[in-house]
Amino acid sequence: MKTLNYTEINMSPSIFMERANTNLNYLKELNLTSLLQNFYWEAGIIIPGTQVLNDPTSQGLHWGWESPTCQLRGHFLGHWMSAVAQTIARTGDEELKYKLNHVVDELEKCQKKNGGKWVGSIPEKYFELLKSDSYIWSPQYTMHKTIMGLLHAYEYAGIKKAKKILSNLADWYVKWTDRMLKECPAAIFNGEMGGMLEIWAECAEVTGEKKYLTLADRYSKTDLFEKLIAGEDALSNIHTNSTIPWSHGAAKMYEITGDEKWKKAVFAFWKCAVTDRGMFATTGNNAGEYWIPPKKHGTFVSDRDQEFCTVYNMVRTAHYLLSWTGDAEYADYIEQALYNGFLAQQNKFTGMPDYFLSLIPGSRKEWGSKTSDFWCCHGTTVQAHTIYSNLVYYYETADEKLKTVKVAQYIPSTGNFVSGKNKISISQATDMHYSYDQTFFSEKDSDLSSRWQTKFTVKCDSAESFEIALRLPSWVSGNAELCINGKKETVKATNGWICLSKEWKEDEITVLFPSKVRLVDLPGNEEMACLMEGPIVLAGLIDADLGLKNSANLDKALIQLNEHCYATFPWKQSSYQTQGQDKNFPVIPLYEVTDEKYTVYFTKK
Repeated sequence: MKTLNYTEINMSPSIFMERANTNLNYLKELNLTSLLQNFYWEAGIIIPGTQVLNDPTSQGLHWGWESPTCQLRGHFLGHWMSAVAQTIARTGDEELKYKLNHVVDELEKCQKKNGGKWVGSIPEKYFELLKSDSYIWSPQYTMHKTIMGLLHAYEYAGIKKAKKILSNLADWYVKWTDRMLKECPAAIFNGEMGGMLEIWAECAEVTGEKKYLTLADRYSKTDLFEKLIAGEDALSNIHTNSTIPWSHGAAKMYEITGDEKWKKAVFAFWKCAVTDRGMFATTGNNAGEYWIPPKKHGTFVSDRDQEFCTVYNMVRTAHYLLSWTGDAEYADYIEQALYNGFLAQQNKFTGMPDYFLSLIPGSRKEWGSKTSDFWCCHGTTVQAHTIYSNLVYYYETADEKLKTVKVAQYIPSTGNFVSGKNKISISQATDMHYSYDQTFFSEKDSDLSSRWQTKFTVKCDSAESFEIALRLPSWVSGNAELCINGKKETVKATNGWICLSKEWKEDEITVLFPSKVRLVDLPGNEEMACLMEGPIVLAGLIDADLGLKNSANLDKALIQLNEHCYATFPWKQSSYQTQGQDKNFPVIPLYEVTDEKYTVYFTKK
């Protein structure tokens, strides 16, 4: 299945649009000279006022992992470029396009200063250290971000100069890998290079140049896939975010070569990483950046669970699998990760990331700063909130005619499709009154609308027959309700999809997915569980696990809280208060928690 490109979908008011806009404001806020600081210094370009520094903050420099003393310095710019390029493609934002063009111009200057090939924020010498036992912190990871940023500046923002800079840098890599194949082949696989396979394969796909396929082949030699295909647990206690990108590389290699071995490797990875392993209810599967052994999550509950980079990258793997198979299980996984990773690990006010999602009782999220940290998760966060629109609609065509549209995520938006010469739009919105659209609420509005009630509007220039498939979420409690043009229809689902086939012209679909709060056990410690409503993990605003009485009958343990509020929707969503406990406390979506102490897992009583 295909997905719409960024120009073919428009986001509508929702929590996802709010968070994307918070991210957009941060992308615009950052100083361009500070973003480029490490590239300038590596090229021998002195930023005015920085020859001697007594106080780096007085010059507005980026610090933390972007400081000149950090071996990972410069990694963030590539993330910024990618996020900005994707935002430009979606919105056409002229301010961001000007800024991205400036960054690309400056990288060209740095490349010329470095001799015409190398354009890095770190020294070329770091790659020589990969031949030895000397410690060096992930130079291939760092350069992967620069390559990614350049490719996306060309691919999504249409900046041709970025392609030329990328081509020159690729020549450096061809020469270096030529030499390493003779001197020390293992060096190619040092320095956290998991993302290199996908990015070189993607460069080949976008540009059509053979040298990128050569590089992809040189970065493809790993025994990880063979172990996974053989059914081995090749992941437990291995660094999580070094291995997930391998699945992206295998996926892209399958897409550009058609070689089934790569496809088989991705399915084997998913089976080992998710199906056989289990996961926290938040979708996290790592502690302290390492894979948790299968079904042992209960012994790894800590303040260093769920590194955000891993959430983002696992969503990307699920996206590949969903586009190949159309299986709803991958869309369910993505939805759960969006609410309990993307939203939960982004500060709703500042846009800053929470590196690890703490799951111990009495946790507190630790937010990054805007210019003084720049962890790896800082970079993936700014990218993550630009990809929502790419996850909503998947479609198939036959003879250039629209055959099927699958609605994978319920994110308010409009998808614009072309079927032959026919233009077709499918819009979805939560079937509630938006506070942005009206000042006053109706006095007759006495009943609460459900956040899981969605209205679709289908418009075609000319009447046309095709299938619209709505995902039936795995969390639905009871029977879904569906109407087409006001007429109630019988809901029939096949493999997790409600398939609606008819001749469409101007039509309206409403669907309600009933949901109840439920308990989800903690793998490896079934005496503990968390509360979930739909795909959303709920957090208790309490600093200890005092147990949850009446856990077998949650109607007695919780009472829903409702109030009017001027926010995304006119009603407070998914908020509760415990009752009948030794000490009662509020329960709210984990993604709403900002600076409060919270507890996710409770002992069942």
